[in-house]
Amino acid sequence: MIYKTSLFVVALFLLLCISHLNGQNNSTSKGSVVDCPCQQLANIAFPGATITTTECVDAGAFTPPGSTQALTNLPAFCRVAATLKPTPESMIRIEVWLPQTNWNGRFLGTGTGGGAGAIAYGSLANGLKRGFATTNTDMGTSPNANDAVGHPERWTDFGHRATHEMTTTAKAITQAYYKKPFHHAYFAGCSTGGQQALMEAQRYPDDYNGILAGAPANNRTHLHTGFVWNYKVTNQIPGSGFLPKEKIALITNAVVKACAGKDGGAPGDNFLTDPRLCKFDPETLPKCPEGTDDGTCLTSAQLTALKKIYAGPTNPRTGERIYTPLPLGSENIASGIEYQQNPNQAPPSLFYQYKWTFGANFDYTRFDFDQDQAKMDSLLAPILNANNPDLELLKKRGGKILMYAGTADPLVPFQDAVNYYERVIKAQGGTKPTGDFFRFFLIPGMAHCSGGPGLNDCGQNLALNVPQDSDHDVLTALIQWVEQGIAPDKFTATAFTGGVPANGIRFQRPIYPYPKLPKYISGDPNAPASYQGIDFPRHTILAPAEKYLK
Repeated sequence: MIYKTSLFVVALFLLLCISHLNGQNNSTSKGSVVDCPCQQLANIAFPGATITTTECVDAGAFTPPGSTQALTNLPAFCRVAATLKPTPESMIRIEVWLPQTNWNGRFLGTGTGGGAGAIAYGSLANGLKRGFATTNTDMGTSPNANDAVGHPERWTDFGHRATHEMTTTAKAITQAYYKKPFHHAYFAGCSTGGQQALMEAQRYPDDYNGILAGAPANNRTHLHTGFVWNYKVTNQIPGSGFLPKEKIALITNAVVKACAGKDGGAPGDNFLTDPRLCKFDPETLPKCPEGTDDGTCLTSAQLTALKKIYAGPTNPRTGERIYTPLPLGSENIASGIEYQQNPNQAPPSLFYQYKWTFGANFDYTRFDFDQDQAKMDSLLAPILNANNPDLELLKKRGGKILMYAGTADPLVPFQDAVNYYERVIKAQGGTKPTGDFFRFFLIPGMAHCSGGPGLNDCGQNLALNVPQDSDHDVLTALIQWVEQGIAPDKFTATAFTGGVPANGIRFQRPIYPYPKLPKYISGDPNAPASYQGIDFPRHTILAPAEKYLK
């Protein structure tokens, strides 16, 4: 009897162990397989992918891994995490969030920012709330882009491969979960996400039906040269060209006073509608008497540094322009001069591709804007830069692009987006054939992807801040263009007080496809009806030389 009882206990113990091991097979679930159909995805083989998590998440709040900040007001969803290895060196993490109910039948790829290195959970949450099957990737640079030194396959993953691999795998996961295909696929991203967007349009035109590209960091190796240039001129000029916060504010105030309201904007604007029309002379700024500085003037070194910032990076041997400078009126934006000159901020967040090229101990003081720039371009430009203006394949398959940029963006200056769009116009043979599939909107006074002293919201970040209609929301307008053939001719953009929707609306203005901008005509400057779309001057930017557009 004791022997039989012991056998029963042993058998029960083994069953419990097997059950426990099955629950630890790289998959987690809240509930059983029956309760959570999401968990069944762990048993499906997706080429090149290892599923690491499948779980059903109840409606309400969800705290992402490694975070203490919960995402709230989420619908119930199936969460899938996976690792992709298109090469042995690759380590691309992705997540796919799938609405358990009320799926809109569409697939949405979302972008990230900076050097990536983490899943953008906010983008996943915003896409999910809109009813999309939504995906995001760390672009293969986790835990930090600076750690990818000596791993060239990861550079390629970051440049373009991770986004495409994410898209392919996430589409397969979406179809497996819903047991039917999505009817349209969209991509939305800003900054690095804008680079991802244009990479998809140029290299993988079959991936998406519609692409929303914001403040695209597509001219990557030269954009970052601008960061090194600004850092050098503020930290290396003899006598210190470093600009304290109060002096940066002084500069922007002077620029706005000189040009606001004379560039199409309204009287009383505290931002520029079109910085290209501003002819500000830094020599008009108050200068400190030699040997004195009371904080209300610029020293000789600071004025020299500012002039170099406004000039932008050039090749010292040939004089060729490498990249466009930050826009007038954006100096005091959070990501502007104060950030780009800060030794504790700029090098760790903006210099990673120099470390990839020159090693982990990259010394900015020794960087040569001729030979070192050429070396970095030869190594990284072919995989990081999305500068190709030939979008014919995307156009032929019926794909659409909406691109936007803020005129007060000091991190990814709007001029580079203008230059890219102008080159697409040239490749297409005019604004009309370009506008048939690709439209570009300049947003007066918006900083990097949002915020800034002017307009800051037209639905570009997918948050539910504005009405979900084609007049206020760029993603809705893109969907309407793709699925109904109605091209967007105007949006109503919003300036929330402090950039926070809960604080209420400060003003609204219409925005129009390039080359139009809103020009104040008469009436209430806070009302959209007081503006008309007027063609503004073209070809008035400091554009990179041809050799720096590859």
